[in-house]
Amino acid sequence: MRKYLLFGLYITAVCAIIYSCQNTSEMNQAQYMTGGKDLYIANCQNCHGANGEGLGELAPPLTDTIFLTKNKEKLACFIKNGANEPMVINGKTYEGKMPDFANLHDIDIAQVIVYITNSFGNKQGMYTYQQVAIDLQKCNSAKNP
Repeated sequence: MRKYLLFGLYITAVCAIIYSCQNTSEMNQAQYMTGGKDLYIANCQNCHGANGEGLGELAPPLTDTIFLTKNKEKLACFIKNGANEPMVINGKTYEGKMPDFANLHDIDIAQVIVYITNSFGNKQGMYTYQQVAIDLQKCNSAKNP
């Protein structure tokens, strides 16, 4: 009986270790989420709210997964350069200007995007600083043809 009990404990321990291990992409995303949350609190939360609920007529919510998905390539541009165009989110038009955060580096922007697109009911996965650089290059070339 003792042999079976020890074997059961051994199998349980091995399964717990295997289950608790994360792969590299999960660890990267967790790091981006942590950094992104801190950056969000410091730079975005005053307007977009602690839970991404927005600020009345002034700042849109970040809870509209459809808008975030359709505009994922533009998010880096919105953050870095600000936004001065009307946006329709959850069927409501927001016309307020979003300030630029030109002081943020690509890694910072990627972390904020990962946090926003994986919080407030959103689950969009990883977004790297390399993708930020590509998206910023696209929006900058569109502004300066």
